[in-house]
Amino acid sequence: MAVMTYREALNLALREEMKRDDRVFVIGEEVGLYEGAYKVTQGLLKEFGPQRIVDTPIAESGFTGVGIGAAMTGLRPVVEMMTFNFALLALDQIVNSAAKMNYMSGGQFNVPIVIRGPGGPAHQLAAQHSQSMEVYFYHVPGLKVVRPSTPADAKGLLKSAIRDDNPVIFIESETLYAVKGEVSEDPDFLVPLGQAVVRREGTDVTVIAYMGMMYRALEAADEVAKDGISVEVVDPRTLQPLDAATILASVRKTHRAVVIEAGAGFAGMGSELSAVITEQAFDDLDAPVERVTGVPAPMPYARNLERAKTPNKERIVDAIRRICNVNGS
Repeated sequence: MAVMTYREALNLALREEMKRDDRVFVIGEEVGLYEGAYKVTQGLLKEFGPQRIVDTPIAESGFTGVGIGAAMTGLRPVVEMMTFNFALLALDQIVNSAAKMNYMSGGQFNVPIVIRGPGGPAHQLAAQHSQSMEVYFYHVPGLKVVRPSTPADAKGLLKSAIRDDNPVIFIESETLYAVKGEVSEDPDFLVPLGQAVVRREGTDVTVIAYMGMMYRALEAADEVAKDGISVEVVDPRTLQPLDAATILASVRKTHRAVVIEAGAGFAGMGSELSAVITEQAFDDLDAPVERVTGVPAPMPYARNLERAKTPNKERIVDAIRRICNVNGS
């Protein structure tokens, strides 16, 4: 094991997969000479050359289409979005081509493409650069959607995504790139897609959260432990396909559930998780599912307003105490 940042873990995953399989290449804005807007592709141009680390114009629809075409002919492209908010410009390519090609070709064409980059709340990047974009994709049949919360998962899940024969939406986070953790240096280390993980064992309430919200959930769990509340934290890691079995097993143990998401709550991931729990574990619940979500408003630029929009430890603590019928100070 080595200690490295989330950013370095992603870089290691790309390097290992490009060494392992010469069909893998990276394409996107500033991935080469500039070494990535967030330095995820640092050093790769020097090591692998311009045919495998391909700088593009500012043309998301165009270079995503190039990636899809390359995938259809047997390559394994990794398309970098400088920020996932810009994926809106490539939505037709992703939703109508990548996601549907295998089905509409009667299985003649797979599209083994990874579309990756940062998304979700950032640090004062305002409304057009701070959206939680996963909701745009997990509703689309044919797409897999991954949101890794730790450096180890960043590496293991990205390697699995690159090896997958389906299009994978791989959304990272600006706020996590500098987070450090232990990461296996084994080039065969993988984290399978579609497997949730229990980040913290508990007995009184299950909190389901991913990305930055997972860290806020762990902070809240420490806080309510002072009240004698034992919190189990489950990180889905892959949103599509969703590991409902792990989530339901936890809820059936604790009999209570709090679902957290950074995005606006209406029709979001929290809605889907709440529905899964209510439909499949209703008789195990001792209280209705609680949701803690972002405020349904554009992300403000001002730091204090940005914090007010995004779920924080205090709001999660309140939800946990409320569902457990514990009055906090």
